[in-house]
Amino acid sequence: MASVLEAADRQLAQAPVTAQMIHQWPGDPAAAALAMRVNAALHALARRATPENLASLYSGEHNDFDGAIAEAFAQQDAFIAGWISTPTQTNEVARAGAIMSALMAAPLARPMPFELLEVGSSCGLNLNLARYAYKLGPVSAGDPLSAVRIEPRWRGLAPRLSPVSIIAARGVDLQPLNASHARDRERLLAFAWADQPARSKRLDEALKIAVEHPPRVDCGDAATWLARRMVEPQRSGTCRAVVHSMVLQYLHEHEREDIAATMAAAGARATDDRPLVWVSFEWTTDRREVQLRLTWWPTGTSVVLARCDPYGDWLEWLGASLN
Repeated sequence: MASVLEAADRQLAQAPVTAQMIHQWPGDPAAAALAMRVNAALHALARRATPENLASLYSGEHNDFDGAIAEAFAQQDAFIAGWISTPTQTNEVARAGAIMSALMAAPLARPMPFELLEVGSSCGLNLNLARYAYKLGPVSAGDPLSAVRIEPRWRGLAPRLSPVSIIAARGVDLQPLNASHARDRERLLAFAWADQPARSKRLDEALKIAVEHPPRVDCGDAATWLARRMVEPQRSGTCRAVVHSMVLQYLHEHEREDIAATMAAAGARATDDRPLVWVSFEWTTDRREVQLRLTWWPTGTSVVLARCDPYGDWLEWLGASLN
């Protein structure tokens, strides 16, 4: 991927429309993951064998990065520009390992199922997290027969062993994808890095599960959707869980503030019989590290459970006290 992006930087002039978009990009290009968008556009073209020389590069038949990418830029400028105009859609299922460990750690007054609400769901693959198999340090969880196996390199103490039951799951995205649509599957697979075949295989298996068990993903903006969900009745004996992974960087500051205010208001109404948890897998504001944070109500306590790889490859459990 590094070689692809270095060559793309050198050959960008071959794609004048794309180059203009990049040079005039509003806001922070890093926060918008612009490099990932360009990389995914090229990967999508390679998967289509358009041009064939680019596909040959990706399959390892040659290493002329500059030649293949210059040709792709010259021939597919409009496609690449159109691709990078829309947000990233990684929907990395390995992050479900962190979310699952946080749900296991939630200090509920008694065992109860979760009502899962996800902000920034993309294709909704992590709404199916209960259908995956996990090895979280020494702890196994989830469906042991699942074709999707998530086993991050674990550092630190073992997470709390507590069975997780999902009674309902619903998400929101500005541009939801559908696993049943070939074009949407192609988009997600293109955002998986070409030199990580195990990641692509895991994603492909998660997409198959999503075809069989379609997640419910609404189209809408995160703050408005969440405010509506938080005032809906919560069944007694269930825990409402709001989760998101690598989403906040794409929201405006006022949207992040609205979400925080919505969660605080909902938390004020929480009880031991209708608790609320907030699981956040996000960059710190200085982008120095990705933290897995758990906040729960009715106490309003908030702790950083772990430091994490952005894509869920490793997790350092900090052993925070949840009592």
